[in-house]
Amino acid sequence: MLPDFHYAIMGTRFDMEINVIIDGDFAGCPDEGWFRNVAQQALSAQGVSPDVEVSLLLTGQGKIRELNRTYRGKDRPTDVLAFFMTEAGAEEQDFVPPPDGMLHLGEVIISYPQAVLQAEEQGHPVRKELTLLLVHGLLHLLGYDHEKPEESRQMRQREQAIMSQIYLEEDRNDG
Repeated sequence: MLPDFHYAIMGTRFDMEINVIIDGDFAGCPDEGWFRNVAQQALSAQGVSPDVEVSLLLTGQGKIRELNRTYRGKDRPTDVLAFFMTEAGAEEQDFVPPPDGMLHLGEVIISYPQAVLQAEEQGHPVRKELTLLLVHGLLHLLGYDHEKPEESRQMRQREQAIMSQIYLEEDRNDG
């Protein structure tokens, strides 16, 4: 496992604050440190300042279905949801940084059972699917969307570029 990312800028140390909650006992689920490392790598690959905070919740189908119904009006489970801390996401022009100096991007919620199903459908490891979903959610927090074809194309290109830069434990075992 990779160590947490730490940054020093002119003698001041900044750490990305990645809060991870695993809401359930999911067989084969990576630990919180794995998710932190993937999120830090993805945000760094996107050029995000190290003084950011993101929350990640891994949950089951019931909870994500409830959230999808409540906030998106879709009464079905989904794979990933992203909730901005500011109304317009990270691109908010009038955003005033909080006193702690951290930019609070928002929260990414992933359905672990849905990730397992999609990994099986795609024929790749669950960790790869979890990485893709986490990257997808983080890109939403950074202002990316996929409602229009051009937006979708740009978001998929960024996902692929970030995925190619992220170091996964499977990569180490394949070589």
